[in-house]
Order: sequence, then structure tokens, then C-alpha cells
Amino acid sequence: MSLSLRDQLLKAGLVNEKQAKQATKQKQKQQRLEKKGQIEKDDSQREAALKAQAEKLARDQELNRQQKEKADQKARAAQVKQLIDTSRLPKLTTEDYYNFVDEKKVKRISVNKLMRDKLSSGSLAIVRHGGGYEIIPRDAALRIQERDPRRIVLLNTQTEEPDGDDPYAAYKVPDDLMW
Repeated sequence: MSLSLRDQLLKAGLVNEKQAKQATKQKQKQQRLEKKGQIEKDDSQREAALKAQAEKLARDQELNRQQKEKADQKARAAQVKQLIDTSRLPKLTTEDYYNFVDEKKVKRISVNKLMRDKLSSGSLAIVRHGGGYEIIPRDAALRIQERDPRRIVLLNTQTEEPDGDDPYAAYKVPDDLMW
């Protein structure tokens, strides 16, 4: 059986019997006066507790929002990684390279003639993945761009068929020059 606070304080020797009786009398006197309406109840502690509770609730909601945002970012990153892993084209080891710009630096990736044409026309895209670069189809690149546009390094707009009456149709301008 647990002792009341009064009994615990008495047992520990922090207060004596006289002080305990005086505190009890003071408390009873306060309650009588509150019942008669002669003094107002002291609600400052209650108000402070309510205010602290409201602040704690707001802080908890903010933390929950931040945790949810982190979880969403993590889920998007996992989706992007899965999209790249499932749709990337195999790496080639040819002497033919496709040059592109990434963060103001010229990078290159090994490609064949068909891949070069598709990269130039916008059918293929280059994305960052695991410290390197991968080539993926356009539809996968568009889905990645919805989730994390920073991962897309090169995604050319798809070229339209030239008009039949275009006088410069015979003069093709290369999209990528060999250096």
C-alpha cells in the first residue's frame, strides 16, 4: 500500500507534524472560501497546463508531418531506383561515345549507332544512378521525372517528322557532334 505525499514527507523528515496540519488547514480554508464565492479559484496553473498541452500537440503534429515527408521521400527514392534497375539498357563496351553535359561538366557514355540516334531523337534518356549513368527508355524517364527531376541528366524532346515542303529537309543538323 502506498503512502500519501503527506505521510511520505513526514516519514522522510522533510516536514514535521505541525507543518503538515497547518498545510491541511490552509487547504480546507481555501476550499471553504471558494464554495462561498468570497475568493476566485486560481486557474493560472490550469491555463498554463492547457497552453503547454496545446504547444505539445502543435509540436507533435509538426514532427509527424516531417516524419511523413521523410517517409514519402524515401518511398519515392525507392520507386526511382526500382524504375531505373528494371528498365536500364545493358552497358556497352564500345569505342563510340555519346557526350553530354552534367552539372557544367562534359561526361560521356559508351553507345552504339542505334542508341546514339535514339538518344538524339528523345526515345532514350540518361539518368544518374549509383554514382554513374544509365540509359533508359523515354517512358521510364518521364515517370522518374515526376518523382525526382534531379535524376534526369538528358531527356531530349521527341522530334517531329519534317514537313514535306520544307526546303531545308535535305540539310540535317546533327544533335551530337563527335569530338
